[in-house]
Amino acid sequence: MAKLSEKQKRFVQEYLVDLNATAAAKRAGYSPKTASEQGARLLANVKVQEEIQKAIEKRQNRVEITQDRVLQELASIAFAKGTDYASIISGVVMMNDTEELTEEQKAAIVGIKQTKEGVEVKLADKMKALEMLMRHLGLLQAQEKQEDGMLLELIKGLQE
Repeated sequence: MAKLSEKQKRFVQEYLVDLNATAAAKRAGYSPKTASEQGARLLANVKVQEEIQKAIEKRQNRVEITQDRVLQELASIAFAKGTDYASIISGVVMMNDTEELTEEQKAAIVGIKQTKEGVEVKLADKMKALEMLMRHLGLLQAQEKQEDGMLLELIKGLQE
């Protein structure tokens, strides 16, 4: 099989920056006028695809970012509870010691600050994390199909 040209190798490197084929083609030296077509053509090239996959795997190993790790982080955010971080004792809010939190509980925290009223703990967007997990598990597609079906039934009922 033919090896990649220097321009194709450059495209692979540039593609990994933002996963944008058109921008990568431009940065790799392809004509800006035809960058969109060149990017699509390069992504369709089996050798280019193989090199992109190898580079992604190398990066994942280097930075230790895997799908499992991302899903674990999303789950930490999605299933975080306010009571993980504070307790109410006789009507007074008592913050839990951060050193006693698990790594999963810490993962959901995006900020802690002292305010005039006390300590504020800001957690990552729980609903967004749940939505992302549902999409990954295919649960959201089933729900959207069900909602589409209900909408169609409603429209049919109105037409009668």
